[in-house]
Amino acid sequence: MKGYVARKGDRWYAVIYEGLDPVTGKERRRWHPAGTSREDAERLAASLAAELNGRDDGGRSLTFGVYLTARWLPGKKLELAQSTWDGYRRKIDLHVLPSLGSIPIRRLRPHHLERLYDEKLHPVNGKRPLAPKTVLEIHLIIRGALNDAVRRGIVTRNVALVAHAPKVRSIPKVEPQAWTAEEVRAFLREAAGHRLFAALWLLANTGLRRSELLGLQWDDVDLDAATISVNRGLVSIGYELHESRGKTTNSRRAIDLDPTTVGILGAWERWQSSERGAVGIEPTSWVFADVEGNPIHPHSISQTFERIVARAGVPKVRLHDVRHTHGTLLIKAGVPVKVVSERLGHGNPAFTIDTYQHVLPGMQAEAARTFEKLIAASR
Repeated sequence: MKGYVARKGDRWYAVIYEGLDPVTGKERRRWHPAGTSREDAERLAASLAAELNGRDDGGRSLTFGVYLTARWLPGKKLELAQSTWDGYRRKIDLHVLPSLGSIPIRRLRPHHLERLYDEKLHPVNGKRPLAPKTVLEIHLIIRGALNDAVRRGIVTRNVALVAHAPKVRSIPKVEPQAWTAEEVRAFLREAAGHRLFAALWLLANTGLRRSELLGLQWDDVDLDAATISVNRGLVSIGYELHESRGKTTNSRRAIDLDPTTVGILGAWERWQSSERGAVGIEPTSWVFADVEGNPIHPHSISQTFERIVARAGVPKVRLHDVRHTHGTLLIKAGVPVKVVSERLGHGNPAFTIDTYQHVLPGMQAEAARTFEKLIAASR
C-alpha cells in the first residue's frame, strides 16, 4: 500500500491508498489526522504504509507465475466452463509462465507484457508465430488476472491496461469454408459403408456441433416425431471426455429431421442393437458409441472425417465447416434466417446474419427481383 500527505485548511493528514473496493470498484483511501506539521504527517504516512505492507510480505515476494497458478486459476474454476478453464491453463503454461512467471507481480511493467506479445507475434529461431487472435486472448487473460489482483489489493494498478496488444479490429476475420451441395453428396458417397456413416450423415443434415453430435443419447431421439433433442455435449479436455451443457443458452434445442435421416438413424439403431446383442453386451445409451459402448472420442471422428475428405476429392475443410455448409445451403435456398438460427442453436439471429453475410448479398438481389415482380403484377 502507498501513503502520501494532504492538507485541508491548517491541518495535515496522512492518506493511505488501499486499492479498489471489491464491490464498487472505486479507489479506497483512508485519511489519518496528523496535526499542523507536514513533517509529522509524512512520518505518519510512511509508518502506516510500512505497517500495512509488512502485513503482506507474501504479496511483496509473490511472483506472477505463482499468483496465476496458485491463486487466480483455482478461483476461475468456479465460474468458467471446464473447457474454457483448461484453455486458460494451457495458454498460461505454454506462453505466459516461461516469459513472465518468475517476475514478482508488483514489479510487472507494461514493457514486460509488450515484449511477450512481440515474441509471440515475431518469434526468432524459426519458431512458428502465434495468430494475432491468440496473442489477444493471452492479453485478455493477463488483464483479467491483474484486475483481480488489483481488487484484492495485491497490486495498485493493472499494467495490462497500459500495455499495447493486438486490437480486435486489426485481426483479419476468417470466413468459414463451405461445400456446395454437389460436394456434400460426394463426401457422403465416400462415407457410405463406414461404421460412422450415420454420424457423418446426421452432422451434414442437421448442422450439429461435434460435441452435440457425440453427446446424443437414444433418449434424445424420437424417430416417430422425426426430431432429436440436443441436451448435452461431449468435449475432450486433456484427451479425457467431459460433459458440457452447451455453448450457449440456445444450444439446448429440438431439431426436425427429414424422412431419409430418420430412416438412416433407425437402421443404425437396429444394427447397433443387433451387434451388441450378438455378443451378449448390454445396449448402450449413446447414439454413437464404439464397440465397447463408450461414446466416440471427438479426436476419433475428426480423424475419420479428414481421411474420408481426402479420398472424396472435395475441398479440404474442417469438421466444423460442415456446420457452416448446412447453414449456408439453407440460407441460399431461401430458408428464413430465424429458422436457420434456431436450427443451428445460435444465441441470436443477428449472429447468424453476421456469420453468413457472405451469402446474403445474392439473396438481397433475389429479393429485389421478387419485389419488382410484385409491383409489375399490381400494375
